[in-house]
This record gives sequence, structure tokens and C-alpha cells, in this order.
Amino acid sequence: MNTVSNLLVSLRGALCVSAVLLAAGCSQQPEAEAPAEPIATELTAVETPPPQYPMDAACNGNGGTSTLKVTVGTEGVPTDVIVFRGSGNDALDDAAVTAVKAWTFKAATRGGQPVAQTINVPVNFPPPQVRPDACFSLDEKKPAQP
Repeated sequence: MNTVSNLLVSLRGALCVSAVLLAAGCSQQPEAEAPAEPIATELTAVETPPPQYPMDAACNGNGGTSTLKVTVGTEGVPTDVIVFRGSGNDALDDAAVTAVKAWTFKAATRGGQPVAQTINVPVNFPPPQVRPDACFSLDEKKPAQP
């Protein structure tokens, strides 16, 4: 009988230990999921007014595309604007640079923080279909050709 009593005591002890372990496991809070990493966003143009067409270029029927290399800072404004590929007309390239420097963007983000980004921006100057009226007054001011 002593063996049976010892067995019951051991069994009772094992059941108690199991119950304690089970209770301890049940009382633990589930691990919280790690917060999702913020989604990266791309640079977005906000305000991009077209450049002022240089009058001399318009009067001469000049057109072309200036491709600019533009670095947009974390504040969403261009911090560096250079001519990457010129249009073949310096006045058009200068007008493109001047216009793009005034553009505004929503900065790209990585890890929820704004980051600077460099992009190439084509600025198209289609030659005017009709010669602007202002050209006629400019023609009058030019010295006569011999």
C-alpha cells in the first residue's frame, strides 16, 4: 500500500505541476505584432507651371526639348537643376531651368521619412504654329538688312 500511496502522491504532484505550467501558459499575453514598416512613396509633382517661351525663339520658330537633371530635396523643392541634354537653343534651356526651379513636389519617402531624389525632366518647347503678334513689333526695331 505504501507503493500505491507514493504513486498517488507523485501523480498528484505531477498533475499540480502540469496545472501550474498550463495556467502560466494561458495567462501569457499573445505577442504583439511588430508594426508594419511604412510604405515607401515616390516623388510626386505638385505644381509644374510651364516655362515662359522666349520671345526670340518663338519669333524665329525655334523649338526643342530640354532634358534637365533635377534633384528634389526633402522639402519638395528642387535643390539642383542642370541641363542634362540641351534643346539646341540656349534661351529655351535657360527658360526650362528657370521654370523647373520654381516647381514644387511631394518628396519621396523611405521608412516613413522624406528623402531627396534625382530625376530627369523633359521640358518640351513646340515651335509656335502661328508667329506671335509681338514678333512684328520686334521686327520693326531691328536694323534693316543691306
